[in-house]
Amino acid sequence: MKLTSRSLARTGRIPGRCAFAVKSPAGHIRLGSNRNPQLAWRGAPQATRSFVVTCIDADAPTVPDHVNKEGASVAASLPRAEFVHWLMINLPADVTQLEEGACSNGVVAHGKAAPSGPDGSQQGQNDYTGWFAGDDAMEGQYLGYDGPCPPWNDERVHRYTFEVMALDVPNIELGAGFSVADLRKAVDGHVLAKASIVGVYSLNPAVRLP
Repeated sequence: MKLTSRSLARTGRIPGRCAFAVKSPAGHIRLGSNRNPQLAWRGAPQATRSFVVTCIDADAPTVPDHVNKEGASVAASLPRAEFVHWLMINLPADVTQLEEGACSNGVVAHGKAAPSGPDGSQQGQNDYTGWFAGDDAMEGQYLGYDGPCPPWNDERVHRYTFEVMALDVPNIELGAGFSVADLRKAVDGHVLAKASIVGVYSLNPAVRLP
C-alpha cells in the first residue's frame, strides 16, 4: 500500500490550515483552520473489507512543567510520548481518499460531537479531551480530527504519523469515544496491510522546519 497527501509539502511540512493552532505575533499562537489534510491510498490487498485512519504525534512532552511558559523552553532531550489526533474506523473498502476539510473544518470548542466522515465510518476520541480537562472554555470530548498544536516553546519539531490500515473485516465494534488502546486491541490479527506518511509541524519561531 501507498499513502499520499496533496496537503503536505514535499518536505512533509503540515500547512497551518490543517493545524489546530498557528503562530501569531501577539500571544504566540491563535486558532487555525483545523482542516483535516487530504489523504489518498492505493495498492490495498484484494481481500480488504474496510480501512482505518489514524494520526498520532510521537513527540508530545511527558513533563509539562515548562510547556507554554514565558521565559522557559521545552528541551528537545525531554522524554516524549504519543498524542492522538485522529482515529477513524469502518471506512468502506471502496473509499480510498479523504478530501481536505471533509472531516474537520475549524476548531470547535468543547469538541465535535458528531464529526463528519464517509458513510458507515466512526471516529474515536483524540487527546485534546485530556489536554483541555479543567479548562472551562474548551473542555469536553474531542472526537475526530483535531490538528497540530505543539507547545510554542518546544525545541523539538513534532512528527505526525498519518497511517491507513487495510483490514480483513467490514467493521469493528467499538463504543462511542473509543480510545487508541481500544482500536489497537480490536484490529489485532485483522491488519492485511498498512501505509503511512509523516508530517512535521512547530509553533516555535526559533525552530526551522524543512
